[in-house]
Amino acid sequence: MTASLTEGQSDPTVQPVPASVVERVDAADTTLHNPKRAVLSLGSNLGNRLETLQGAVDALEDTPGVRVKAVSPVYETEPWGVEPDSQPTYFNAVVVLRTTLPPSSLLERAHAVEEAFHRVRDERWGPRTIDVDIVAYADMVSDDPELTLPHPRAHERAFVLAPWHDVEPDAQLPGVGPVAGLLAAVPREGVAPRADLELQLPD
Repeated sequence: MTASLTEGQSDPTVQPVPASVVERVDAADTTLHNPKRAVLSLGSNLGNRLETLQGAVDALEDTPGVRVKAVSPVYETEPWGVEPDSQPTYFNAVVVLRTTLPPSSLLERAHAVEEAFHRVRDERWGPRTIDVDIVAYADMVSDDPELTLPHPRAHERAFVLAPWHDVEPDAQLPGVGPVAGLLAAVPREGVAPRADLELQLPD
């Protein structure tokens, strides 16, 4: 784990993780039996965006069968799929988990976190207090309409790929390819790191 979090720290947006935190997270991870790795994308463009993202991270950590292993730097992103300046900008981040929950249960928990922060689904691409998407689950590839894995648009979204690459430089998007290569192939305009902001890895 340490290597995945320390590589690339010459980038000032990548926050070092204290050894004591790493030890606590690894110790907590031993309470999970045969956990799977999952990658989730978080986004918020309404209300106190940073506070909401942190609340979502904490809520995921409080989920039985889930341990948060890494939290990415925060990016500020222009809204996707809408007219320019029609919505506030997003704060985006990626969370890497270890979980014993099956994908369907993890999706239920993601929706529960959204509901706890009053996510409204009135329109596609509409503004939202919080968006919690499962980007990848282990090496699973599935076209299940309830939960397509990996996320069908992750490979074209810099606001997912950039923070994910920060915390896992060697990550692979299952069935697609290396995150580093995917990130190099997509435009990054409107996706900017916020070195002044930081999400905390739960204790």
